[in-house]
Amino acid sequence: MQYHLLGKSDLSVSEIGFGCMSLGNDDAASASLIHHACDQGINFFDTADLYEHGQNETTVGKALKDRRSSVIIATKVGNQWKEDGSGWDWNPRKAYIIAAVEASLQRLQTDYIDLYQLHGGTIDDPIDETIAAFETLQQQGKIRYYGISSIRPNVIREYVQRSNIVSVMMQYSLLDRRPEETAFPLLQENNIGVLARGSVAKGLLVNKPAAPYLNYTAEDVAVAAAAVKSVSSASRDAAQTALRFVLQQPAVTSAVVGIRTPAQLEDALRAVQAIALLPDEIEKLQQAVAINRYDQHR
Repeated sequence: MQYHLLGKSDLSVSEIGFGCMSLGNDDAASASLIHHACDQGINFFDTADLYEHGQNETTVGKALKDRRSSVIIATKVGNQWKEDGSGWDWNPRKAYIIAAVEASLQRLQTDYIDLYQLHGGTIDDPIDETIAAFETLQQQGKIRYYGISSIRPNVIREYVQRSNIVSVMMQYSLLDRRPEETAFPLLQENNIGVLARGSVAKGLLVNKPAAPYLNYTAEDVAVAAAAVKSVSSASRDAAQTALRFVLQQPAVTSAVVGIRTPAQLEDALRAVQAIALLPDEIEKLQQAVAINRYDQHR
């Protein structure tokens, strides 16, 4: 397993991160899966207070309680459940963030969160107030570092200019190269790490039947999947190829992969052991479909 410093932080994260959102309701099975991931070198675990009304954090906290000193726990805040549980409202206010972290700490059974992330964000948010909340929590020692989870270039620009974020979690794959236009160069220039999610485009690049995705037609998706298959081999399957495409993007620090089963964990682990894509293979993949661009929130 390779490890990389996350932006300007001293967090050395595994190049494959464990996306915990997909975990099931069997805490014992989840703990076994998480422990195996730890044993294989994965040290970055990402959850959120939104997932399963906080139960996901509880599951992760139980599993990692006895391994706390050797892992990096990331969670997210900003989505406030309605009292009747029917949905949630966006709440980036300082008072809410300061209160929400206490509940996350309790569920995660820890005194501190390594990486606390704003779970979304809009250009109309009280951004300075949100930043102040994270800075306060950092000063109090309740979080080590903070970042945002956003695909919006205009929001990312504001946080780069006005805050001390160390990371941005965003979607990136062969079928979603939108970050390449402005987000990746900006983040690289400012030494801010990228946590990439959606590396296999919901499985469309690997094993699912072609279907429309973002601005791509089903035919476009089929062409992209065929390109992935064409540069795969006996020693590097389609899933490994799709992940290698993401991991070999210089801006990306770690690919956070949703993992629910032992088979999915093994697929992710094999990606780090797979042979690297050659420059001509990367070019072939890039040329398979026209690069897309953000058409909103620019």
